[in-house]
Amino acid sequence: MFSLLSDKLDDTFRKLRGLSKISESNIADAMREIRMALLDADVEYSVAREFIAHVKEQAMGVAVLKTVKPGEQIVKIFRDQLAELLGGEAAELNLTPPGRILVVGLNGAGKTTTSAKLARRLKAEGRKPLLVACDLIRPAAIDQLATLAGQIEVPVYTPSAGEKDVIRVAKDALRWAKEQEHDVIIFDTAGRQEVDEDLVEELRRLAKYLDAQESLLVADAATGQQAVRVAQAFDNAVGLTGIILTKLDGDARGGAALSMRAVTGKPIKFVGEGEKLDMFGPFVPMRMADRILGMGDIVGLVEKAAEKIDQESAMNSMNRMMSGEFNFNDFLQQMRMMQSLGPLEGLLGLLPGFSKIKKQLPEGALDPKKMKRMEAIVLSMTPAERANYKLLIPSRRRRVAKGSGVSEIEVNRFIKNFKQMKEMMGGKGKMGGLMKAMGKMKGGMPDMSSMAQGGEMPDLSSMMGGGMPDLSALMGGGKKPKMPGMGSMGGFGGMFRRR
Repeated sequence: MFSLLSDKLDDTFRKLRGLSKISESNIADAMREIRMALLDADVEYSVAREFIAHVKEQAMGVAVLKTVKPGEQIVKIFRDQLAELLGGEAAELNLTPPGRILVVGLNGAGKTTTSAKLARRLKAEGRKPLLVACDLIRPAAIDQLATLAGQIEVPVYTPSAGEKDVIRVAKDALRWAKEQEHDVIIFDTAGRQEVDEDLVEELRRLAKYLDAQESLLVADAATGQQAVRVAQAFDNAVGLTGIILTKLDGDARGGAALSMRAVTGKPIKFVGEGEKLDMFGPFVPMRMADRILGMGDIVGLVEKAAEKIDQESAMNSMNRMMSGEFNFNDFLQQMRMMQSLGPLEGLLGLLPGFSKIKKQLPEGALDPKKMKRMEAIVLSMTPAERANYKLLIPSRRRRVAKGSGVSEIEVNRFIKNFKQMKEMMGGKGKMGGLMKAMGKMKGGMPDMSSMAQGGEMPDLSSMMGGGMPDLSALMGGGKKPKMPGMGSMGGFGGMFRRR
């Protein structure tokens, strides 16, 4: 998401940063390029026009023109205005008793899955959610919600087969809820088309009966400007209090996210970035603005790591790297840890500057199938071979290749890269220094929980002796990796070399 917009904005801002003097003429040129980039990204025309006007007005201010680096100032103005366009501050849910949440949206937007994701998140925050199936149109919707509720261990109310009256379902569900220990109820409604007045009227009656504290529209980010019109239609019907954008991990242009807040006045409260139930989180405007501008989202990355990574296991793995004892069992553990954080491309996309690095990578470098092939290679080894790669003589390598379904050449390359990574991790160079420095931080790993709550980030650049790794060479852009892997995040990036 936003990759096309990010690339075009990056080109424009690179030109601005290179200017020694800012004039009305070159600001006008830059604003024209930015406006076209926004429109190409499917941002609503009036939103783009008004946004550019605000940026231009501030960019021509005396405080900017007299600064030493006016180009950088304009980038900062754009970033701040973009965050404001997206909503300014993150919007919290209103869960005052009775804590009712009505989930609405078009067919196929992902309402049922989103309802379960929201329930899972609220449960993780210490709340006691209930789910209610109010989709009486789609035959499999009730079973789907019941299945998802079972996975996240949240109680769910399902109507009897053949029930057609959604108000009766809501009444029965509220009676059932009184017998459950809960503080919030999420009602998953049927998908409907904005032109289907009968279904919209049914939804209007349900909303009036429930008088929910939150009426959240689930909108597919890929629908572009249509999503804005959909939001307006549902707002007229039920009085929306917020929006949840789904499929933010796709290749769509992303204009809906930039337009919906401005046009509807309703905050985007959550985003879904994948099909798994844990790929769901709050929408933070400033962090999203940073991602659009290629500045990454380190806080988001740390939050994911804090939730998913077993710090004790990661620390033990790092200590083994530093002592030279790192083996294929450790490698497999780290790889699975990385996979638990989500698709590799999405994970790396949270790192500052990754959009530029991505262009230098060979085609398919981030293909998740490569991880699966590496996993298959390791699983085809015997326990003794995983513990000591030196046992992998040619005959054994042929057996591993046959067992994993890959070529012997690929197995040889994999083992060679692993050997280089192992040597570099425990060596005396920059990477060895980084590993030892990180080993001193709270016994081996930075305190990710405190970092996620706003604590200090470790100064990795100083640990590296002032230089950051050449990820393009590491991931496949060069003939030989300059350093191994993804550091403490996995240590196997070097395996993604050109095939």
